[in-house]
Amino acid sequence: MHLASLFDTQRRRLKALQQRVNSAPRSVREGKLVKVSGLLYEVEGLPMVIGDRAAVNLGHSIIEAECIGFDAGTSYLMPVDPIDGVSPGAPVFPQGAPYWDVQGFKHNRTADALPMGDSLLGRVVDGFGRPIDGKPVDLSHPSGQATKRLNPLTRAPIHEPLDAGIKAVNASLTVGRGQRVGIFAGSGVGKSVMLGMLARNCVADVIVIGLVGERGREVREFCEDTLGEQAMGRAVVVAAPADASPLARIRGASYATDVATYFRDQGRHVVLIIDSLTRFAMAQREIGLSLGEAPVSRGYPPSVFAKMPELVERVGNGERIDASITAFYTILLEGDDIHDPVADTARGILDGHIFLSRNLADSGHYPAIDIEKSISRVMPRVTSRDHQDMARKMKMLYSRYMQGRELISMGAYVPGGDPELDQAVKLWPTMKNFLQQSPDERVGLEDTLAALSTLMGGKAA
Repeated sequence: MHLASLFDTQRRRLKALQQRVNSAPRSVREGKLVKVSGLLYEVEGLPMVIGDRAAVNLGHSIIEAECIGFDAGTSYLMPVDPIDGVSPGAPVFPQGAPYWDVQGFKHNRTADALPMGDSLLGRVVDGFGRPIDGKPVDLSHPSGQATKRLNPLTRAPIHEPLDAGIKAVNASLTVGRGQRVGIFAGSGVGKSVMLGMLARNCVADVIVIGLVGERGREVREFCEDTLGEQAMGRAVVVAAPADASPLARIRGASYATDVATYFRDQGRHVVLIIDSLTRFAMAQREIGLSLGEAPVSRGYPPSVFAKMPELVERVGNGERIDASITAFYTILLEGDDIHDPVADTARGILDGHIFLSRNLADSGHYPAIDIEKSISRVMPRVTSRDHQDMARKMKMLYSRYMQGRELISMGAYVPGGDPELDQAVKLWPTMKNFLQQSPDERVGLEDTLAALSTLMGGKAA
């Protein structure tokens, strides 16, 4: 009788414990998806820190999302990858937390990101560092950390030129190691071709290329055709194409900057190419508008103009004088409008700009660099006085010819009336040939200075 009573008591206790377990959340912490507006997911019951990851259980699959904002008890999430089949009331829990499935408890795990280090060289990854090239992931290497912010007073000054391998750049727009340059261009004027020339020809230890918001087919073409096997061996390609989520495009530019910063801190000279800064701004615009920000300039919210300098200011020279990040950002001019708000902001935060001219491209002049409108703000710091004088003279003659070419085409030009125009007309065929270069040709800095000295009649010292 005593044993039966004891057994009954234990059975009731076990039943109570079972009910308690069944009524408990299915994970350590759990929220509920209550609203989906575009790409914005509103989750209640799961307070999160901005930047933290979460997993949304759709029943048929688990998707990743990242917290981009909050309002009181509501967390605003955005999916990492494009998804389908979202259902109301779906449970949401922190990434990595165990969750209950019909087969028992499981852990949500995404594809492992490659360690930050030399294992990235020669690889193609997405904006979160996950490989997309089909090659194996070796997690045995320790992962380094990128510097997020530098004291401006500890930055090493720009003191030496970068050999870009392009005559027009080396001669009249000389780039310094640690400089940040914008390449401003409309569509179809040879922007991608010029980026390929920079990626192959720049003298650097590591090339980091961020393809942000561009066409997906360009990723493979850029890796196989533009870079080639030799250049790919020292390159890291971060791909976040146009069909990626806005969050992935933002992270693509940020992760490419992280990789470049890491290699700079290891004592290497890095060239960072981001194509394009405009697509980065557009992705941030999508996120900002989703969060309810007011559009203040052509549909761009204030966060866009705060994020752009935040991204750009991380690159450049660090504390080490023997290492650098030289960055090239492409800026797409919609309708060839140079007063686009993104272009205006970029000109103010970069150390120089290269304009690609549609008129030059239409006439078959490649690379279509308009040296009249382009400028390198650090060129006086990294070039000799003779080089500067020759570059200034060529730019003056180039501008003078452009101003007088309508008179020449109309037959109204009379030789002898303007000595400067006479000299510009005389040198124009040679100068035009000097500024052109085939995509597979490389001209070093020393050869460029020798050719410029011969053209302008100066000294290349």
